[in-house]
Amino acid sequence: MIKVFYVEDELFLAKIVKESLESRGFEVIMESDGKNVLAAFKKTLPDICVLDVMLPNKDGFSIAEEIRAFNKEMPIIFLTAKTQTEDVVKGFTSGGNDYIRKPFSMEELIVRIHNLLKLNHGSLKRKPAETVPLGKFIFHVNRQVLQNGNEERKLSYRETALLKILYESHNTIISRKEILNLLWGNDSFFNSRNLDVYVNKIRNYLSSDPSLEILTIKGVGYRFVLG
Repeated sequence: MIKVFYVEDELFLAKIVKESLESRGFEVIMESDGKNVLAAFKKTLPDICVLDVMLPNKDGFSIAEEIRAFNKEMPIIFLTAKTQTEDVVKGFTSGGNDYIRKPFSMEELIVRIHNLLKLNHGSLKRKPAETVPLGKFIFHVNRQVLQNGNEERKLSYRETALLKILYESHNTIISRKEILNLLWGNDSFFNSRNLDVYVNKIRNYLSSDPSLEILTIKGVGYRFVLG
């Protein structure tokens, strides 16, 4: 059973979400006050966190930073009515893996939970320490590090996930839609633009090795070429 740590101070909404998740087979631990979240998190050790942003005593962004310091691989989804670009950016930089705007459907939340757990648990947590040779680089998947000789670059969660997806499909074409659904759970315009940013970041990280190329197949997707 998937254990969801759910933090929400709107009690009516919280009850609906909790009961809806439980009716679909999830175990839900719920908290409403920001000051109590970290202690409850450490006690329950959930599989995934779903955090409201606007909370009493401590906001969701601060909570995410505390959780990430305690467990760097914990999947975190933000739920919020805040829609400004700077809020979205702050959500990701504070340690969030996904960001859902209110109002939202339960179907969307559940799909995103499953996709994030599949990506995080299947790719990063359940396997032993994994290293992948990429030209002159070594990609340490579980450590989220790209190594070039004695130099190491720490990758974000989503950079790690994207590079792993590209590697696993190397020398074949993978569609943008498939990548978007794996990383964000949908292929919205906003997420599509985010994907462009992340692809360019990975290209830049690998640019010192000309044998490695991420080719854009216009209108289709990408092909990661390993020389």
